[in-house]
Amino acid sequence: MTIEELRAQFPQLQRTVYGKPLVYLDNAATSLRPQSVIDRWTEISAHGTANLHRAVHHIAAEATEAYENARAAVASFINAPSADEVVFTSGATHSLNLAAWGIGEAFLQEGDEIIIGESEHHSNIVPWQLLSERKHLNIKVLPVNEFGRLKIEDLYYLINPRTRLVCISHVSNVLGVVNLVGFVAEICRRHGILLLVDGAQGIVHLPVDVQELGCDFYAFSGHKMYGAPGTGVLWGRKELLDKMPPMFGGGEMIDSVTWLRSTWAPVPRKFEAGTQNISGTPCFVEAIELMKQMPSGDEVRDYVYDKLRGMSDVRLYGLPGENSLKIPLFSFTVDGVHHEDLALILDKMGIAVRSGQMCAEPLMDAFHVTGMLRASFAPYNTMQEAEYFVSSLRKAISMLR
Repeated sequence: MTIEELRAQFPQLQRTVYGKPLVYLDNAATSLRPQSVIDRWTEISAHGTANLHRAVHHIAAEATEAYENARAAVASFINAPSADEVVFTSGATHSLNLAAWGIGEAFLQEGDEIIIGESEHHSNIVPWQLLSERKHLNIKVLPVNEFGRLKIEDLYYLINPRTRLVCISHVSNVLGVVNLVGFVAEICRRHGILLLVDGAQGIVHLPVDVQELGCDFYAFSGHKMYGAPGTGVLWGRKELLDKMPPMFGGGEMIDSVTWLRSTWAPVPRKFEAGTQNISGTPCFVEAIELMKQMPSGDEVRDYVYDKLRGMSDVRLYGLPGENSLKIPLFSFTVDGVHHEDLALILDKMGIAVRSGQMCAEPLMDAFHVTGMLRASFAPYNTMQEAEYFVSSLRKAISMLR
């Protein structure tokens, strides 16, 4: 698929902002949605709404089939051994909270330890802090070096007999650096430690094979991968999911209910209490099909990376050492200029970027900054947009000096 054909499928790219064509560079926060996803969501909402798995009428059977087809599509996309290992959620945050609850109840005891990467999103920090307070656990931090790469060698010093779990992102939402998950998985496996991966950015930019990665859990959102908002996935090895208790109780997740006790449906339904996202979840099918046809965007990534590194007053965070370990996501600060001021001026130029802490306050503290500016590209962003971003950034900096 050419980039022109790809862009034609995203209606929002036709918008103008302050009289200028929209250049959308906030894809790490949420991607735009293609017409195929919009049409699928509208079709189900208009003609195919019914509760899932329960009623025997025709529309309910259609809705259930669409929902379960999405589960099969996700399982195939990430090479899960079974579709039963795919739990649908409202997003990566929900997935990580669900994992923290279930892992904590099933596998962790007072005094056990969890290791968390320093570059994590708050969604892969706060649930473990809540668990730690409830179960009296200890949390250790796996630091990043000055280039934003995880100091994986420090695992050998952090791991001890009470270590039960390591939590890292596949790709940092701030640094854009691809973490060496396979290497971490080998270390964890050698020590009998579980590995959970936040794949919210990884699923978008990298081929994900959960069996090849060697992790035990992988979480991601639909809205970052061109799907519907309010959709997400927690993948976990079935033997682990079977042992984990549900986080929510209610309809759909039960086997039987009596006044004496309740028993649970098998996974994944055990974790999907209540009415699920009837219209949104089936859109995974359309989003995945489009992702398979997208161009790589490597040329744009390499161009922006080189230009930002060549600007003497710009400090770029996340230097992987080789371009293949960098997604097209760039967070930086500019000497003597506030990141929010830059974002506001770029907005007036039609460029949508993110400014602030990017839900990663501990990482900001590690780099001794109050916030950064982030430009995150998708395959539908053109080289012309990349060039316009660089020239506009230079102009914005000169305006604030």
